[in-house]
Amino acid sequence: MLAPGSYVVKAFNSIYWENLARPLIGREAATCFYCGDEADAKAKVKELILDIGFDPVDAGPLTAARLLEPLALLWIQLASEQGLGNNIAIKLIGR
Repeated sequence: MLAPGSYVVKAFNSIYWENLARPLIGREAATCFYCGDEADAKAKVKELILDIGFDPVDAGPLTAARLLEPLALLWIQLASEQGLGNNIAIKLIGR
């Protein structure tokens, strides 16, 4: 192990940098997906996500990191190729 005692939590990969300073779009907080294998590390990242003002969604174990990459690619497609611009964000809603 290159960094003993450390843990990896993936987050913020589907959020454009400009939205980091302004996570609210209208009255809605953009969703920030995160994933990792260690519960305490994930709890700290969730707290950071909340402190910044995003809506945290736990995407599961670190193996889910691979699933977050296409989500980021979709955001890029919508923002750049479809002309929606950088001030868009993804929001997970439920019933």
